[in-house]
Amino acid sequence: MQVVLLHALPLDGSMWDAVRSELDTVAIAPTLYGLGETIDAWASAVLDATDPGPLVVVGNSIGGSCAVEMARLAPDRMALIVLLGAKPGHRPDPAFRDEALARLARDGMAGCWSRYWEPLLGPDVVPSARSAVRALAFAQDVDDVARGVRAFHRRVDRSDFLRVWDGPVLVVGGERDPVAPGPALAAELRQARHVRVDGAGHYLPMEAPSTIATLLNAAIDPCFPGQTSSVGDVAGQRAARRSVPQDAGVVRPGA
Repeated sequence: MQVVLLHALPLDGSMWDAVRSELDTVAIAPTLYGLGETIDAWASAVLDATDPGPLVVVGNSIGGSCAVEMARLAPDRMALIVLLGAKPGHRPDPAFRDEALARLARDGMAGCWSRYWEPLLGPDVVPSARSAVRALAFAQDVDDVARGVRAFHRRVDRSDFLRVWDGPVLVVGGERDPVAPGPALAAELRQARHVRVDGAGHYLPMEAPSTIATLLNAAIDPCFPGQTSSVGDVAGQRAARRSVPQDAGVVRPGA
């Protein structure tokens, strides 16, 4: 089995470093921008880069959109989807997209951070985490971020797909995330539960890494008891977990 961690915009795969250090299993965290111009292309490339066998795919923000695409492309390989501050729906906003791309081209990250991405952080996030997210955003190539913005805005609405998805989904949202879907998304899905992380914003793997690692370890263990599952086992594991509570409650960073 393999765990795949997919990053948010405007960050990269290293946003997962603290989480990976606390996971009980090996995980990969690719950087997506160089894998193509669309989320569909990213999903296909990530699937090609994984080992054969079942997958747990975890995505934060745009990474969640990529996780859903991976499930659409390879449904028999998905043992669990985890969406952090992510949702399958999409309402096109070409004016907002064009504004962001023009500002990136003209002013770089310095002209965009405070308008588009800093407001997604929890207002009470510890200063070191806030600084780390900012530093990682500013370390990205502006052309890569622009590619990510275009991919994000041209993504396909997968709400209908996820509503009929037969596998388990863990929906995790920060209490202070202005764009997280919340428990309403879990309520729409066949096998889903929702967890709220108190005090956190959008970038959960960097704002509350230990909390996210604990949640992931607890969610991953039942999927792969003994870490001996094969792709053929996934359907049986799903059938054994038909009844999943839709709200798993609230967790507090450090609790």
